[in-house]
Amino acid sequence: MSAAANHVLVADIGGTNARFALADTRAATPLDQDSIGEYPVARFPSLAEAAACYLREHDASAHAGVFAVAGRVDGDEARITNHPWVISRSRTAAQLGFGTLHLINDFVAQAMSIALLQPQDVVQIGGAQWQPADAGQPRNYCVLGPGTGLGVGGLLVRDGRNYPLATEGGHASFAPATPEQIRILEILTRQFGRVSNERLICGPGLVNLHRALAEIAGQDPGQLQPAQVSERAAAGDPVAMRAIEVFMEIFGAIAGDAVLVQGAWDGVFLTGGLVPRLLEPLQHSGFRHCFESKGRFTATLSQVPSLAIVHPCPGLLGAAACAVDAERAHPGAQP
Repeated sequence: MSAAANHVLVADIGGTNARFALADTRAATPLDQDSIGEYPVARFPSLAEAAACYLREHDASAHAGVFAVAGRVDGDEARITNHPWVISRSRTAAQLGFGTLHLINDFVAQAMSIALLQPQDVVQIGGAQWQPADAGQPRNYCVLGPGTGLGVGGLLVRDGRNYPLATEGGHASFAPATPEQIRILEILTRQFGRVSNERLICGPGLVNLHRALAEIAGQDPGQLQPAQVSERAAAGDPVAMRAIEVFMEIFGAIAGDAVLVQGAWDGVFLTGGLVPRLLEPLQHSGFRHCFESKGRFTATLSQVPSLAIVHPCPGLLGAAACAVDAERAHPGAQP
C-alpha cells in the first residue's frame, strides 16, 4: 500500500488488541477502511514496535500519528489501564520517525467519531431522527459507552471545529427510580459502599444487576460472566431477562441525565463493546421511555435523538477525525 504525504497513522489501543489504520486528512472519507489491521498487544513489548509491524506488513508509511489509548493521558505519557505498556509520546514519535504524534484518551476518540459518522453508521433508538450537521452549524452531542466500564463524553461543534469533552460521568452516583431499583441499590451498597452508574451499566455491571435480582428472587446464580447472563436471557431465564431489561431502563435514564447535564440537545450516541451485542434488546426495551421521563423536560427529551453506533471501528474513526480537525486548524502543517 503506498503512502501519500498527508497520510496519518491512527490507532485505537486497548488492553487486549491494538487497531491501526491510515487516514488521509484531505479525503472526504479520511479513514481508509481497507487499511485496518489488528494485533494482540501481548505480542509486542511496546506500542512503537506494534505500530512499526503494522507499517511493515502494510507496506505503508506516515508522517504523523494520532493514537487513542484506553487509559489516562498525562502530558507526554499514557498508561493502558489493563496492560503494562507505558507509552511515551516523544519516544514513540522518534522511534517511528513521526514529526508529530498525538496521544488521546479512547473516549475522546469516541466523541470525535461523531464528526465523521454517516446515517448508515448508526441505528436510531426511538422516534427522534438525526442527520449529520451541515458545515458551520453549532451542535452539542453526548456519547456514552458501556464496555469494561462506562465512558461518558461529549462533543461541541463550533465554527467548523470539533471540541471533545472528556469526563468521568460513568462514576456519577446511581439514582434509582423505582422500588425495584431502590432494592438493587441497597444490595449493591452492602457490597460496594457507594454505588456509581458504572457499577450497573457495563459488562461487570450486568452481572451485578443479575446477582441483585437473583437475591431478590431468593436464588443464588453463582459466578457468571456478562455473556452468560445474555445467554441465559436468550434461553428464557426470567431473572436474566429482567436483568437485561433493568439494564436498559437504567441506561436510558443515565443517557437522559447526561443530555440534561451537558445540554446535548442535538443527540446522544451509544457506543462501547456492549451496544452492538445488545442492539436488539436495546431497540425493544424501556431505554427510550426512561430516557425521556425527565419530568418538566420530558417534552424536550422526546425531541433529542438517541443513536447506537454500529460503525465497526469508531475509535479509529475518531482518531482520524482528530487528524482532520488539526489539519483544518493549521492548513498545510503537520497534524
